[in-house]
Parts: sequence; C-alpha cells; structure tokens
Amino acid sequence: MNKITLGTSDLQVTPICLGTMTFGEQVAEKEAHQILDRSLALGVNFLDTAEMYSVPAKAETCGSTERILGNWFANNPGVRQKVVLATKVAGPSRGMPWIREGAGMTPQDILNSCDASLKRLKTDVIDLYQIHWPERHVPAFGMMYFDQTKAKIETSLHAQLEAMAKLVKAGKVRHVGLSNETPYGTHEFIRLAEQHGLPRVQTVQNPYCLVNRTFDNAMDETCHQLNVSLLAYSPLGFGSLTGKYDQTGLDGEGAPMGRLAKYESMRKQRWARQTTLDAARLYNQLARDHGMTPTQMALAFCYTRWSVASTIIGVTSVAQLEEDVKVWGTQLSTEVLAEIDAIRLVHRDPAT
Repeated sequence: MNKITLGTSDLQVTPICLGTMTFGEQVAEKEAHQILDRSLALGVNFLDTAEMYSVPAKAETCGSTERILGNWFANNPGVRQKVVLATKVAGPSRGMPWIREGAGMTPQDILNSCDASLKRLKTDVIDLYQIHWPERHVPAFGMMYFDQTKAKIETSLHAQLEAMAKLVKAGKVRHVGLSNETPYGTHEFIRLAEQHGLPRVQTVQNPYCLVNRTFDNAMDETCHQLNVSLLAYSPLGFGSLTGKYDQTGLDGEGAPMGRLAKYESMRKQRWARQTTLDAARLYNQLARDHGMTPTQMALAFCYTRWSVASTIIGVTSVAQLEEDVKVWGTQLSTEVLAEIDAIRLVHRDPAT
C-alpha cells in the first residue's frame, strides 16, 4: 500500500486505517494488542480512536479504548513513532452525561478532553485531533433532515478553532479534523481558518459504504475543492454488508452475535433498520453472483473510490483484520459498479 497525504498536511498514512472502537467492549486488551501488532506487521500505520470509545458507549467503558492503545505504546517502545495516531473530542453529550456536561461543547471542554486523551494514550502529541460530531444540530446519526428550529450554536466554530489552535501551539496536536460533518460546516471551518490564521481542517471522517453514500451528494465536491481528505467509516455497514444477517436477520434462529444483534442500543441505529438490511442483502447477493464475498465487494468499493483517502476498518479478531487487508488491490468491474449504482437508484441510502 502506498501512503497518501491527508489534506494539505504532512501526515502520510496508509489507505487502510485501523479503527479501534471495539477495543474494551467486544475485544479484550490482550486480543486488542494482538490485533495492533498484526496490523503494524501488515503495513497499516494509521490508527483511529476517540475519547468516548469503546462502543456501545457506556460510562464504565468511556476512555477504555484510548487506555488500551496507551498501554500498547508503553509496552512497545518505538511503536508510537511508527504510526499516525488520530483521536476525537466528543461533541455535546447526546444523552451521554459522563462525556460532556451541558448542551454545548466549550473551548475549555476541548482543551480538557485533549489533556485527558493524551494521558490515557500515554503520548505527548496527537497527530490528528478531530471533532467527533458537530456542536450544532446537523442531520446525522439517523436524522435525515436539518431542523432549523434547533439551529442555535452554543460555541461558535471560530471559538472551537481557537481552542484547537491553542493545542497546536502547545505541541499537543499536530493537525485537526472533523467527523460527521456537513458541506456547510466543512466550508465554514476552512473559511475561518484561512481568515484568522487558525489550524486548517485536513480531514472529515464520515460514514461511507454501499448502504450510506450520502457523502456522494455534495460532500464529495466540497472535500475535493477544499482539499480535505475523507476518512470513510463503517465501510461494512456495521456488519450488514458482510452477509452475516442475510439468512437470519437480527433475531432469527442462529443469528450471529455481531454488534447489531448483540447490543440492544445498536438495534435503534440506522444500520439496523429493516430497509438497510434489505438493501444490504441485494448488495451481498450481487457480490456472490460475481464470485466475491460480500465483504470483498463492500471493501473494494471503498478502497477504490476516488473520494476516499483512507478507509477505517473495525475488527474483533486478527482473522478479520487479515481478511479486510487482503482485499486491498481488488478492482471492481464496470459491470459490477453499474449494478451497484442500479441498486442505489432504487434503494438510495437507507442507513442515512
């Protein structure tokens, strides 16, 4: 895998990024360290985490993923310098009071969260520090429409960037990014950075997969024109695009204990909608019809999209990691791509 440059930064990363939100919940620390070891051996140099992980989010596991990563760094001197480390500051609490008090996300919240992450990660600097979700109301996490009655902003984007600038100036953060962001937010962060000499947003981490291609509707142009790199998360649609639920659904006899089936909180998410599972079955069958596994086709789709800089894979075992990395280099035929678009024309983006 050739390394790519994120945005206008000096960050050189592999086009596959290891997501770690399963560490501390589905994956115990020992197994997580084995996955990290193997990931590095396979050539992956990009790690993504967040202060709120692991997932599903709970007070007792908040920060556990960063702690697991920090212990891995401490146990393996020299490894930290070999990887590009990304983490995220949580936005407003969204029903998680253990993360953030109040309705907003203040500049001091950003500063405090960064210090706490650095301590858990046992590192002096975060290579890419991302705002996990906007402080303002946006149509994300299953909300399809912007609600203008909820448009109030507690902390201006300018103030958020100024807090990030303090972290960069202090040497605690090298570059900044966004997540679950919109075209407006991305443009405004860039405009403010350029106008006031503040850190320029280098990346946007948004969902991107066969059952959620909303990024292809305006965000792709935004990021292309502004030179902001997409970090695509959930390329397998929380497991729906692996084919594991095709025969049984989430509740049928013999249903696999993937995240969507195992955790009640996941049943309420966009990835577990019946419309999402129905569309996923069509994509999964298309893969089989062309001699591929559903996982191969879904990942190859993300790996080869011009708009995707790096694809974030989340795994629960070394075997899954190896399977996902092995897909790199797989090319989809024009026929398969046309059939993928034909399915989307009818089913659009059910996991929006």
